[in-house]
Amino acid sequence: MGFSTDAIHAGQRPDPVTGAVITPVYLTTTYHQEELGVNKGYEYGRLHNLTREALEKNVAALEKGKYGIAFSSGLAAIQAFMGLVKSGDHVIVSNNVYGGTFRLFETIMTGYGVEFSWVDTAFPENIEHAIKSNTKIVYLETPTNPMLTLTDIEEVVKITRRQKLICVVDNTFMSPYFQNPLILGADAVIHSSTKYLNGHSDVLGGIVVTSSEKIHDRLRYMQKAAGSIPSPFDCWLTLRSTKTLAVRMKQHEINAFTVAKYLVSSKYVKRVYYPGLPDHPQHQLAKRQMSGFGGMVTAEFDSFEMVKSLLKRLRIFALAESLGGVESLVCHPASMTHASVPREVREKFGLTDSVLRFSVGIEDADDLVQDLDNAIK
Repeated sequence: MGFSTDAIHAGQRPDPVTGAVITPVYLTTTYHQEELGVNKGYEYGRLHNLTREALEKNVAALEKGKYGIAFSSGLAAIQAFMGLVKSGDHVIVSNNVYGGTFRLFETIMTGYGVEFSWVDTAFPENIEHAIKSNTKIVYLETPTNPMLTLTDIEEVVKITRRQKLICVVDNTFMSPYFQNPLILGADAVIHSSTKYLNGHSDVLGGIVVTSSEKIHDRLRYMQKAAGSIPSPFDCWLTLRSTKTLAVRMKQHEINAFTVAKYLVSSKYVKRVYYPGLPDHPQHQLAKRQMSGFGGMVTAEFDSFEMVKSLLKRLRIFALAESLGGVESLVCHPASMTHASVPREVREKFGLTDSVLRFSVGIEDADDLVQDLDNAIK
């Protein structure tokens, strides 16, 4: 089936009792069992929920995977995935990832004896140089948050398969509409479904998609044993939202192009980061690896003082954490999403105090440009 058809129908069937075409919210914590050892496949709400099951199947279909495992947040999904490693193991990670991922790995997982190497995965040879005898996972974020640096997934997969490592990709920024890492050979995909999958800034969630039975079984066990599951209502809201993912992502991209081009034309902007721009250093890789360029735009302004002044004057772009919603947001990563990353670390990959990250929404593009222009003037 085509993407939009799967987005609307995959994992869902009419309610067997009423024929309702929308999957119901199954607000139950437990299920009646006819006798000892006899049930209808459902035992307890942490283990089984029909609404959650529908969402997992839906997103798995969109990512071209066999299994989806949903969690209560993107970070909960990442933490569950780290259940694939143990004390003494080593993980290679893209050096510019979401600040919460950095915080989880460096301040919590290292306490469990897991070792992390932070490398610029835009150059696959850096991964090869970082591999150790105890390396288990290569964790990619592409494009990265917020510098929009790309990693060649197919090239990295050649390395991980040769070395018998697991390759996982955080695909939050692109969504399955613009990028499918599993098709490119990755073993698993992680999403903060809070972002584009839900797209309405009203749900926290995360999901892992894989076609590996071994990875699925371990993550399903982590879901059961640790219990970091999304509520049935949150699953229902996200399932409602994936139905419009295709039309939303198209408009996000159109608007992002318009905003990026405007920022390029501004004499107060030093540099604009957007994979769709021909001068992006990995523009050709973006065209080959992705079917579109997404709705995220990052820009470095002349000074931190200008950034502070600009943020006070924007009227449509809201200064806020998160991304991927229908409304446009602007974020100051150095003091917000990446505040937990040491200054010397983030400045190595270009994240200075003068950088702003724009999550371009689906409002009228002319209004977004006018908002920026008024604020800059």
